[in-house]
Amino acid sequence: MAFQKGLERLDKAIAAQTKLSRKDVHRLFSRGQILVNGQSVRSFDSRVDFENDEVLLEGKPLRLKRYSYLMMNKPAGVVCAVSDAALPTVIDLLPDELRRSGLFPAGRLDKDTTGFVLITNDGDFAHRILSPKSHVPKTYLARLDKPAPEGLVQAFAKGVTLPPERGEQRGSAPEKRRETRCLPAQLSFVGEDRTAARVVIRQGGYHQVKRMFSAFGLTVTSLRREKIGGLALDPGLEPGKCRELSKIEVESIEG
Repeated sequence: MAFQKGLERLDKAIAAQTKLSRKDVHRLFSRGQILVNGQSVRSFDSRVDFENDEVLLEGKPLRLKRYSYLMMNKPAGVVCAVSDAALPTVIDLLPDELRRSGLFPAGRLDKDTTGFVLITNDGDFAHRILSPKSHVPKTYLARLDKPAPEGLVQAFAKGVTLPPERGEQRGSAPEKRRETRCLPAQLSFVGEDRTAARVVIRQGGYHQVKRMFSAFGLTVTSLRREKIGGLALDPGLEPGKCRELSKIEVESIEG
């Protein structure tokens, strides 16, 4: 049968994309409640073609996908982690229908930073968009505690030199105590009072945007990621909500 020639074990695929344990999935196999292309499947190690096979789980269609790509509008107070003992995580906010094993945030936003977080289980894709060698741009909207000085646009374009973070100065790793030279960044002001600015960076250092402004005596009072690569945060996505990305949207991230 076609599904026997697939690349993924069916029991593993179902467990990964549902809340069922592998043991629960095996019970459904035994009861004949899993159909592939209209045929009951009872062998635990049957394999499935994600693209072409039709799977019914207890009579309901199950759309199998090897990888998931989710856009979340992260609210403040939530951490970009798979789990945290003290704080809610972006994974905690996922609705049941989008949960599956192996999901993680591709990159991090600070706890108080809001906006676009990409969640996926595709490690290769995440590595490509996060690697400094890829130079995938990330766009942020920063609000400042006071008007920015003249010449800041040019300074960002040249590449800002960051002093060590205060916590890094006492760190055990010498390389973390060095000054950091950022890649050139694009800066444009929103409004005439120069207290709100849009920043495009092509790397993702520790607290980078905040530290870039801090190097010029400015404090970022709020920070929101608006865009990753060529994909902007969906304006209709409420804080704490997420949705799946289309193939075209995923491709637009890498440009």
